[in-house]
Amino acid sequence: MYEDIEAVLDEHVRPLLRTHGGEMEIIEVEDGVVRFKLKGKCAGCPAADLTTEELIQTALTEHLPHIKRAVLVQDISPELLDEARSILKMRHGG
Repeated sequence: MYEDIEAVLDEHVRPLLRTHGGEMEIIEVEDGVVRFKLKGKCAGCPAADLTTEELIQTALTEHLPHIKRAVLVQDISPELLDEARSILKMRHGG
């Protein structure tokens, strides 16, 4: 099943993500739900929810009937967290 999902993503999704400097990674597949994160320039993109619904979920559900949903898992990079902590420390005298 995992290989089928990767094949659909490789053919119908990843080429379009790459045109925007992005990529995606499957985190888990359970009960017909594919959880994934976007990477590269697609990570944190304001259009990520639209990309999930219109591109990723549509491709998966049309080609793989056992897939019900695709869920974007938002991930915050360690670098971004460090930067936020630094800003907060400066503002609060830390």
